[in-house]
Amino acid sequence: MASIKDVAAEAGVSVATVSRVLNDHPSVSAEARARVLAAVKSLGYRPNAVARSLRTDQTHTLGLVISDVMNPYFTELARSVEEEARALGYSVIIGNADERPDLQDHHVRNLLDRRIDGLLVSPTDGGSPLMLDAVRAGTPMVFVDRWIPGLDVPVVRADGRTAVQDLVAHLHGLGHRRLAIIAGPAATTTGRERVEAFREALAAYGVELPDVYIGQGDFQAESGRRVTEGFLDLPEPPEVVFAADNLMALGALDAVRARGLRIPEDIALAAFDDIRWFVHTDPPITAVAQPTGELGRAAVRALVDRIEGRPGESVTLPARLVVRRSCGANPTSVQRSTS
Repeated sequence: MASIKDVAAEAGVSVATVSRVLNDHPSVSAEARARVLAAVKSLGYRPNAVARSLRTDQTHTLGLVISDVMNPYFTELARSVEEEARALGYSVIIGNADERPDLQDHHVRNLLDRRIDGLLVSPTDGGSPLMLDAVRAGTPMVFVDRWIPGLDVPVVRADGRTAVQDLVAHLHGLGHRRLAIIAGPAATTTGRERVEAFREALAAYGVELPDVYIGQGDFQAESGRRVTEGFLDLPEPPEVVFAADNLMALGALDAVRARGLRIPEDIALAAFDDIRWFVHTDPPITAVAQPTGELGRAAVRALVDRIEGRPGESVTLPARLVVRRSCGANPTSVQRSTS
């Protein structure tokens, strides 16, 4: 493997000159720079990233802490983050919080110890002192999907309110009046926001959302199954179950099938967070789709802006309703939302 001395000898310059070229120092002449870069290419030289980070105080590494790597939404988000970061010259280290605040802080602490240049986080709750300390210390940070209110940190997220309104309009048009929701954790912004959006959309049609039709889940499949079983045991079960994320929707589907019930003939099912699996269920599941890949890419760009001294801006992208057959309609007869 070629060394920096080999590059210097090949280019006919000093080791210091090679170092200045590799660190993009402006004091090197164009002719010397061209010789060094040609030698680097010819010898296949690769600078030592660790040593270079010690000199420049940058590692060109981003940290990403996601809420649940088993959730297909966050898997796709992580993939788009890694692809965009690589395109911008950064590597990514990923930590999986598994929807646990303590594990989230463990990963944040480890990533900061590794001297990452910036941090992307989808918070599991809003009460992390470590996150507050990191912001106060000047760590470049961007929240993605979820956020912690009150912190001066850019947020990259999807706005699902209009898509939820479209969903309720679709369900109301099909004649459904008893609608229930499997909510995400109240400690998360997305958990609270989706319940509020659902309640407001129902109110526009004069339909109430009674407490008995609000089931507390945790964005995991088991909670979706448990809550749906409780709905089905009610004296007057709901006509529709709306799960506030994809994994809870799959749990709800399991509960319905375990009772020998049919979707949508006996009960309808819809979900927030569309995933590729939903087209393969029988029937395919109606869902609110987030622009996951765009969110990941926008989050990386916002973080790199902050790292490089530019103002990183918050970004809000629209979600959209994808109508399938799980609520009782032929999707070809329904106007789809593109908002």
